[in-house]
Amino acid sequence: MRVGFGAGSTSGAGKGLTAVAATVLLTLAGCSTEPAAIEPLSPDSWPAAHANLRNSGSTDVSVGAPLTLDWTRPTGGTVTSPVSIGSNGQMFVTAATESGCNLFSFEIESARKRWCNRIGPSVVTATPTVDSAINVYIGDEGGLNSYNDHGQLRWRTPVYGVPKSAQFLGDGSVLSITQMGQVSVLDSQNGQLRVPILDLVPAPDFLTDPDADFEPMDTGLAQCSSGESECAVPAAPAVDRDSDAIYLTLWRPGSIAPQLVSLQYSRDGAPGLVERWSSDLLPAGVASSPVLSEDGSTVYIADVDGRLTAFDTSDGKQKWTEGTGLGIGGSPSIASDGTIVPAGGDGTLMGLRDNGDSAERVWVRDDVEQAGAAAQSADGRGHTVVRDGDGLALLTFDAATGDSIDSQPLPDVVGTTVGTSVGPDGQVVTASYLGEIFTYTG
Repeated sequence: MRVGFGAGSTSGAGKGLTAVAATVLLTLAGCSTEPAAIEPLSPDSWPAAHANLRNSGSTDVSVGAPLTLDWTRPTGGTVTSPVSIGSNGQMFVTAATESGCNLFSFEIESARKRWCNRIGPSVVTATPTVDSAINVYIGDEGGLNSYNDHGQLRWRTPVYGVPKSAQFLGDGSVLSITQMGQVSVLDSQNGQLRVPILDLVPAPDFLTDPDADFEPMDTGLAQCSSGESECAVPAAPAVDRDSDAIYLTLWRPGSIAPQLVSLQYSRDGAPGLVERWSSDLLPAGVASSPVLSEDGSTVYIADVDGRLTAFDTSDGKQKWTEGTGLGIGGSPSIASDGTIVPAGGDGTLMGLRDNGDSAERVWVRDDVEQAGAAAQSADGRGHTVVRDGDGLALLTFDAATGDSIDSQPLPDVVGTTVGTSVGPDGQVVTASYLGEIFTYTG
């Protein structure tokens, strides 16, 4: 089934859609009674692409060892974003299928398909974000959609572009940022705008120029995974829930390189979204999400040349940079004790420590070649997929020392994986790029 624009929205993405819809939604939001906000992300699951608002790639859940393979299931298409998991064990994943569904929900205990829908093909570029009520938020061409736990459309709000994986703000509002640089803050209950839209890249304005036209909604989307200039915002933002500061990478029109940018959200202020600061030009493109330290003082960026750089969140000044040698860097995993495990490319597994003005390599596993991105669990363990002869294996390691604890094969898999997630009862889940889900239990 092709799901179109839902309640409160119009079908299609013609001229004037975003500008007109935004005006209508903002007017409705201003004169309606505000519903109670839904509590956003649950800490005892993996409800977002990188686990939480900070994109830390770590969880409060412990994982037992040794692990055993519980089940596998193909999706029918390639998978390019990590699996998200709600606090009830309901899993969500997108896949580039030629027909049938491309947005799926599975039960983590049984592998049973709970529901699936077909929406726009660009859905595959993001991870569904799930709140504590098991409502799902995911974008496709020209809109952000929300579904309930049965897969029924709750609302759809028009946007300019394709939303990256959604996040939440401190008041429970949904944060949507598209690859074209449009920032929207939406009510989680009805999708209405809470504050005016912020366009980080100026959008065409039909109200002043009747001949203006929008670019196709997927413009530049294919370049996001390689950090190229055609994609203004390549990945999901990080959010400091206490301060409502937002961190993202932005490639401005005409610039020779991207910047790390911080925005400030104010629910009661005017305007509701403003730019706090922007860093100096970065030395290379970025394809991954920023990661915020637990104390909110540092934000980390991995670039496509394999550097991991730390920035001061107060002013965007660089603290240090470390060459990890990992090629196109994915977002690192950062545990509550500060252990940093970089990710991306076919690179060496290593653990770093942030010493304030420099990074220290605490351990390096030259004998291990990554084929995914690590997740860290509450018991001081890390979990990632590595090369194992001609195949792949899920490695559990001591995050403090890098020592191996357990290794379990991914049967009949070649290539790479798209990330590691941890379920509410300590399950470890990964998906291969070719589209098969693997679930392990301890």
